[in-house]
Amino acid sequence: MSYHWNWGVFLSPVSTGEPTTYLGWLISGFWVTVTVSLASWVVALIVGSLFGILRTVPNRKLAAIGTVYVAIFRNIPLLVQFFIWYLVIPELLPPSIGNWFKQLPPNVQFYTSSIVCLGLFTGARVCEQVRSGIATLPRGQRAAGLAMGFTEWQTYRYILMPVAYRMIVPPLTSEFLNVFKNSAVASTIGLLELSAQARQLVDYTAQSYESFIAVTLAYMLINLIVMQLMRWVEAKTRLPGYIGGK
Repeated sequence: MSYHWNWGVFLSPVSTGEPTTYLGWLISGFWVTVTVSLASWVVALIVGSLFGILRTVPNRKLAAIGTVYVAIFRNIPLLVQFFIWYLVIPELLPPSIGNWFKQLPPNVQFYTSSIVCLGLFTGARVCEQVRSGIATLPRGQRAAGLAMGFTEWQTYRYILMPVAYRMIVPPLTSEFLNVFKNSAVASTIGLLELSAQARQLVDYTAQSYESFIAVTLAYMLINLIVMQLMRWVEAKTRLPGYIGGK
């Protein structure tokens, strides 16, 4: 094999003149990936929980809203959604808001579009997990809450959701991991996350193997941390008498 390995390239100053090294580029991309993914996950949990609840309420019109949301965001490819949020949505907004967004610094535009897009895309998947979690609960729990004088909202807040969330921790773990992996698509609109920084390193150094091995290890580290965190959450929230409970 004629490839020339050079692990020391990570400590070399970047050729663009910036006061950093190629390792600094990867570390910067790592933190961009983490921050965008975590912010998107917060959006996904909030939006997904809301629409997941809507899909289980007796009101058919509200349930239909949740169904439409899932149908749209799960059936349009993520790559297309990124371009829609970054290029199309600002043109559809009122001129004052659209122009304000387009005058923001490019990095802020990339961050905002990525978080909203990835959050809503993942939220559609979280919505289905929440819906299935509520659907697996005995119907008597809802009836008991209403019989005790709780409103529909209070029944969800104090009876159904605390149990449903605990039952869907394992599938939510999978969706949480997917957020980090899907964040790589944000590089298509200009966000310099981990994979984008790796490609940039290859462009400037031609050390492709070292670059993508480092990125692979970084993603493995993220996955390991997320898995350990969610296992701890699952152990702390496990309910006796339910699936996975002791």
